[in-house]
Amino acid sequence: AFARTIHEGKAVSFWWTMGVNQGHEAVRTAQAIINLSLMTGNIGRPGTGANSITGQMNAMGSRIFSNTTSLVGGRDFLNPDHRCEVADILGIDVARVPDRNSLAYDQIVEGVCAGGIKGLWVIATNPLHSWPDQARLLQGLHNLECLAVQDLFADTDTARLAHVFLPAAGWSEKEGTLINSERRLGLFKKVSRAPGKALADYAIFRLIAEYWGCGDLFRNMPAAEEAFQVMKKLSAGRPCDFSGIRDYAEIDARGGVQWPCRPDHPEDAAQERRLFADGKFFTPSGRARMLFDRVRPPAEKADKEYPLTLLTGRGTSAQWHTNTRTGRSAVLRKLYPKDCYVEMNPEDATGLGIAPESWVRVRTRRGALSARAFVAASVRPGQIFLPMHYDGVNALTIAEFDPHSRQPSYKHCAARVERAG
Repeated sequence: AFARTIHEGKAVSFWWTMGVNQGHEAVRTAQAIINLSLMTGNIGRPGTGANSITGQMNAMGSRIFSNTTSLVGGRDFLNPDHRCEVADILGIDVARVPDRNSLAYDQIVEGVCAGGIKGLWVIATNPLHSWPDQARLLQGLHNLECLAVQDLFADTDTARLAHVFLPAAGWSEKEGTLINSERRLGLFKKVSRAPGKALADYAIFRLIAEYWGCGDLFRNMPAAEEAFQVMKKLSAGRPCDFSGIRDYAEIDARGGVQWPCRPDHPEDAAQERRLFADGKFFTPSGRARMLFDRVRPPAEKADKEYPLTLLTGRGTSAQWHTNTRTGRSAVLRKLYPKDCYVEMNPEDATGLGIAPESWVRVRTRRGALSARAFVAASVRPGQIFLPMHYDGVNALTIAEFDPHSRQPSYKHCAARVERAG
């Protein structure tokens, strides 16, 4: 039926969310969908395309300019020409640019847990709630000589363990740019002053650089907009080229600007543009590549002792990730269940003698939690679903990671459900 739907469609678009992206084969699954889009001609035309829906407003911006596993602008740490380009643009000695990839998040956590990493700086995230196999991470954090947490709130699970807390400004208390899923650069403006000693993240980075004796690296970008001008240069000639944007004022006046936006390309002035309409792709040959791997099984399958498969993910529209912000709103708290709940299929609930709304114990090889049973056909027989927003959910999940993205696999581990009492 799926193949027939694609065959009969004049324009077919493929959309996926965290069910794909948070799997043990996440990258190759996404690439398989892209392969389908390519081989059926559903790319580069209106109403087509392969579209990953992410939850963060700056998901694309963080991928293009993250230094976790790639050099800024989609460059490669291992490529000497790329390192020289970045060094020239930044006006620094090329020796300052690492010649190897940095550690991915799971490798950092492993280093903390194994004792090789003694200091950790956590910025705008709450891993003690969100990271899989929570108990092991907690033990690792206790072994740190210094845990610094930079966040909007000082009472997150992770911040409560911090040796140093750096209060950060919220999005309306600072200015900057972001890039959303349609390649559009947007501008957010400072509309109020941050409370107390809180500062914009960028200001915190600059101050720490001064303290560490490398403040001179910021000499050409004392504020966020000057940093944007440097980012423009770093984007030039890359697929994400937005070097044609003049400044913040232009982004504001145009209501956002899509990349590419290159100098001397008048066609880039259009507000709505589509990539790959000319059949050319961002490869040396201009032709798309199809990538495949052998299918590999998950690390932990259901068995007699743990006969169910646990999935986790976003629950209600009134909750967000670790509930750091949404849990503070009296209005939002009224819109989602107070108690943690587990969705299970009626067939499984009947077989286990579990009544709707009754308390149950969800257990994996790593831990257990209490939840109310939500009996519905929203999950298949043999599967259960827990919303990730509630405390303790990630005490159950397994620390398995996609080999390419290093994304945790929150969608597959063995579990069982027991009647409470």
